[in-house]
Amino acid sequence: LLKSISKVLKPHTGVVLLNERDVHTLKSAEIAKNLAVVPQESVISFAFTALEVVLMGRTPHLNRFEMESRQDLIIAQKSMELTNTWYLAERPIDTLSGGEKQRIIIARALTQEPRVLLLDEPTDHLDINHQIEILDLIKRLSREKEMVVIGVFHDLNIVSQYCDRLILLHKGRIFAAGGAGDVLTGENIEKVYGVKVTVKQDDISGKLLIHPQRKRMIKEAKAEVHVIAGSGSAVSLMNELVDNGYKVSLGVINIGDSDYITAKALELDIVEEKPFCHITERSYEKNLELIKQADYVILTNIPIGFANIKNLKAAGEAQNLIIVEKEPIEKRDYTEGEASELYRGLKANAALVKNSHGVLDTLKSIESRVHHE
Repeated sequence: LLKSISKVLKPHTGVVLLNERDVHTLKSAEIAKNLAVVPQESVISFAFTALEVVLMGRTPHLNRFEMESRQDLIIAQKSMELTNTWYLAERPIDTLSGGEKQRIIIARALTQEPRVLLLDEPTDHLDINHQIEILDLIKRLSREKEMVVIGVFHDLNIVSQYCDRLILLHKGRIFAAGGAGDVLTGENIEKVYGVKVTVKQDDISGKLLIHPQRKRMIKEAKAEVHVIAGSGSAVSLMNELVDNGYKVSLGVINIGDSDYITAKALELDIVEEKPFCHITERSYEKNLELIKQADYVILTNIPIGFANIKNLKAAGEAQNLIIVEKEPIEKRDYTEGEASELYRGLKANAALVKNSHGVLDTLKSIESRVHHE
């Protein structure tokens, strides 16, 4: 959807209008003057400074071979101050953490001074404090500058907290559209996600809160498996484990995450943490208990920031650790290398797989070997 809006893909039917003109009739520079994109992942291969990257947002406003003016520098500095990144101005972009890079990319987008801002899971790689800071900032700017913000989010509670209008997609089509109260109903969520939820209004914020209801597990468990996940990385895996007769637990996971919703629906034991919160010592200890009593622990392909790094530390206590690695830890490490160091230690003593099918095959292989012994 975002690629169609930004002219990367052309719709099979219909048109995308920007200022009442089909985007596919506009030049890229003209689009960039009005529309900015914050992608989920940004690859910058050259060691530009953070300020140089942010200044790239002024490119659509410059003529060919024209240098940035003092006004362009002022705009870039203001964007970096708004995203709390001005102190990084002279740092090479390839020396920054994942969260710092993401805030630089957001600053670059703001430097374009767009009328429309597209966000693709913009807070996935940010620590909790920066998640709230960035979302609050974008919400405020959208009102002050009358900027349209279109975002893709997997966390329904974030959607409820920040979005004025929602579009719920299902199988590539619009299932429901409107305000949070019209879209985030128990009936709609059950039809799209396949889980029963309770939707309540928060007493403090007045926003909707979504809590999954519990349902009976299908099979009697045979072995205990603890899953360390997040960002929806274990939705299919947990269902497959339950269907294959394993007793599954999950933690530590933030309330509202897609994995949390699925685990609640499957009646799993969960070590939960409040939305936008770091893992507390209490949650860490509860997670350790489940890990130590589990026959197997599975670490999914999750981004690691300072908010959830305690999950990596706890994984070191696993009897049998299975790691799902779809991409190198360096691409998912937002802790300035601390997570990578921990991860490499875990990896040296773990079984490595690429997907949920690999997890099940590994579990069956280990159980078969133990049975024969």
